[in-house]
Amino acid sequence: MKKYTDTGKKDTRSGFGVGLLKAGQANPNVVALTADLKGSLKMDAFAAEFPERFIQCGIAEANMVGAAAGLAITGKIPFIGSFAEFVTGRVYDQIRQEVAYGCTNVKIASSHAGITLGEDGATHQTMEDIALMRALPGMVVLNPCDFNQTVQATLAAAKYNGPVYLRFGRPSVPNFTPEDEEFVIGKAIVMNPGTDVTLIATGHTVWESLLAAEALEAEGISAEVLDIATIKPLDEKAILDSLRKTGCAVVAEEHNHAGGLGEAVAGVLAAQLPRPLVFVNGEDKFGQSGTPAALMAAYGLDAAHIAEAAKKAIARK
Repeated sequence: MKKYTDTGKKDTRSGFGVGLLKAGQANPNVVALTADLKGSLKMDAFAAEFPERFIQCGIAEANMVGAAAGLAITGKIPFIGSFAEFVTGRVYDQIRQEVAYGCTNVKIASSHAGITLGEDGATHQTMEDIALMRALPGMVVLNPCDFNQTVQATLAAAKYNGPVYLRFGRPSVPNFTPEDEEFVIGKAIVMNPGTDVTLIATGHTVWESLLAAEALEAEGISAEVLDIATIKPLDEKAILDSLRKTGCAVVAEEHNHAGGLGEAVAGVLAAQLPRPLVFVNGEDKFGQSGTPAALMAAYGLDAAHIAEAAKKAIARK
């Protein structure tokens, strides 16, 4: 089994902050806007180094989207930052009309996504943002798994010409991917080779899936782990290649079932390679208050639940 080591827990939103600063240093056209959440989005370093390229929009997310679209039309590369709930649901019409429909080069930086926002509860948590963004034509959807990958995903988003939705979170989680590993939009990563079942994961569930693979290995079950950091465009070839080998899969995601990665994978398999598929997700629920770890367990998104789902998938072969 290929081993990934937790080199120390870090929050992925801080990975965005580092990536944004590096992108700004590499390209003078990179600008940043936020809706009164500079500290929460870790934009402080960028704002300090490039004050003339940082815009504090206040609690006016719709206006922020419009301003960013205007900046993109002039040749700038704007990153807009807010909580996932506020920068998707609250301003969906503006994103649809001014970013997606116009295909403007705006990067939507979405922090505090999923239930691992924790104690702030259901009104601030979002388990439907991927569905909203996936539905928009031309929108790239990125969901990196740790600090290092978020840095690289931010740099890749800055170089990509077109709308990007970049999702990350607040809690400190294991940092385990290589610091210098290039992020390629649209490419899945085989984190662990296996032959009995494929664990397809994104974001915080990638580490949980690696832990599940270790537990399954101890029981004589070989699990392949795919890191799907790009949910759209989806790496269909990687998924099909893995399923041709293992014959069944689990899709694990910190998102509700409707419109998420699981449904995207199911669509690929239904059309091209029907195989048993088990879903590990938030089903059809809102979030609630609690610690990130407690909520991951309560919603069945941790390693133990992923391992059990793998056994169910294997039993259906």
